[in-house]
This record gives sequence, structure tokens and C-alpha cells, in this order.
Amino acid sequence: WFSACLSQRSPLPPRRRAPRRLRRRTARSASAAARRATPCTCTPTPASPPSASPARLPKAELVRLSQTLSLVPRLHWLLVEDAEGPTPLVSGLLAASGLLFAHLVVLTPKAQRLREGEPGWVHPRGVEQWNKALDWLRGRGGAVGGEKDPPPPGAQGVVYFADDDNTYSRELLEEMRWTRGVSVWPVGLVGGLRFQGPQVQDGRVVGFHTAWEPNRPFPVDMAGFAVALPLLLAKPNAQFDSTAPWGHLESSLLSHLVDPKDLEPRTANCTWVLVWHTRTEKPKMKQEGQCSSRGRGGGHFCHQIRG
Repeated sequence: WFSACLSQRSPLPPRRRAPRRLRRRTARSASAAARRATPCTCTPTPASPPSASPARLPKAELVRLSQTLSLVPRLHWLLVEDAEGPTPLVSGLLAASGLLFAHLVVLTPKAQRLREGEPGWVHPRGVEQWNKALDWLRGRGGAVGGEKDPPPPGAQGVVYFADDDNTYSRELLEEMRWTRGVSVWPVGLVGGLRFQGPQVQDGRVVGFHTAWEPNRPFPVDMAGFAVALPLLLAKPNAQFDSTAPWGHLESSLLSHLVDPKDLEPRTANCTWVLVWHTRTEKPKMKQEGQCSSRGRGGGHFCHQIRG
């Protein structure tokens, strides 16, 4: 039945009408707009070493993400570097983004870092950085750039954990503004499936469409939920557990915040996919070394290239 509600025969409006629906929401009264929550988008990213090449992958991903976020009004970007201090690359990118941002840094302990060649499931990525963002929102830590202070008490915000390599629709960031507790939606291209996410009946989440460990407390992807800021502030001990088993990182946070039956389905009762779990392929630059060894590395010209 769940796949049927995603088909073209669904009684819900066709996907092409989404821009019209967005315009209607945007045109609501100023008082209603003021009550909508501000998305606080938290992104962990590794630091780039000083010797990084112009094609350095993190910068390419951050440029792409920042330009998506710049299309969304009233958005706050919390960017957390995995480093001992801020790097010029990330600081410069944030300063040029035009976004309201807070630049945070925290170094992942060596014991929790992936070694060369290790699969990603050995250690979950971004745990220290996401928890650093939660600490800042709760007034427990300072920022090294951008906004120094967290939103004031009573601020209406919604917190979203956005990896830098996913693909996000602008409409998703508008949808999450209406979150009262924890809102959920499907995520595309994840878990060996076209999509995975909540199954909804009569406006309530009744199960999850997933192929891997469906009995997890919350079988959702990190990109598939958002949390109201007042709820996070009311639960000061809720955070991600770096020791959680593979695939249970999301549950380690959500179990402290909400009961599964109280999840709020968004994106037309979870029938629209508005975020995709894409991953950028690691660039192959073996020719760089060959050119340098043959004296064709570009010399002074290469040092003039910025990026």
C-alpha cells in the first residue's frame, strides 16, 4: 500500500505543483511568517590541510551546499570543522557565502577516526561535530566565527543535521519550519533502496520502509528528520552517542526526544522525496604526480590557481 501512495495514481497533488504550494505558504501574513521556525542546519566537515589541492573535495561540497542554503530565507548555518582551529579555507567560504552562520570547531579523538582504507561503518562520521553544534545551541560553547551567541531563549528554530555531500531540495528546508517536535520524511538513494522512510496512515507514522534492521528504535537516515529547537533545549542531555552500533546513531538522539508514535510526517505525508543520500566520488588525481615528476606540473602557473 505504501508504494501505491507514491505512484502517479495518488490522490495527492502532482509533484509539479510544489512551487505553487511554496508560493502560497510564502505569501501568508507577516505575523504567521514570524511564528515559523528558523532552520538551523548543522554540517560537519573535515579540515583541509594547508597542502590541499585546488580540487580539494570538501570545498567543492561546501560550495554546492552553501549555494543551496542561500536560496532559503531566514536560515542559520552551523558549520563545524573537524580540526583544532578554524582553517582559512572554511573561514573564507563562510564569509563569502552571504549566509547567517556560526563557525565551530572540534577535533575528533584519534581513537574515533577512520584509518586509511577502513569502511565508514567502523566509526560514525561527524558525531563530535554534531554534538558540538548542540552544545552551542544550548549555550555551552563558543563560535570562532560568525554569530558568537546562540538563538535567545524562546526563539523558534528547527535543527537539521545536514551532511555536506547530500542533495537537498529548497522545499524541504521550508517544510521543516512547521516542526513542533520531531518531523520526518523519506530519503532517496539510501540503504540499498530507491528511498527509505516513514510509512504513514491517517496522518500518523505506523512503520518504516527500510531494508536494514527494521527493528531499530528509529530506522531513519540522518537526513530524514528535524527537531524543534525548544524540544532540544528542554532535553539538555540528549545528544548523539559515538559508541552506538552502526545504524543506531540517529536512534541514540531521538530516543531521548520523542516516542515513534508522535513523529510528525512532512512532505505530503512522506510521499515526496526532497533529499537524496548522494556521495561525491573521491577524485582521482594520479596524473598530478606524474606531471610533476616529468617537469610538467605547471610550475608558477599552478600556484596562481585559487580554489
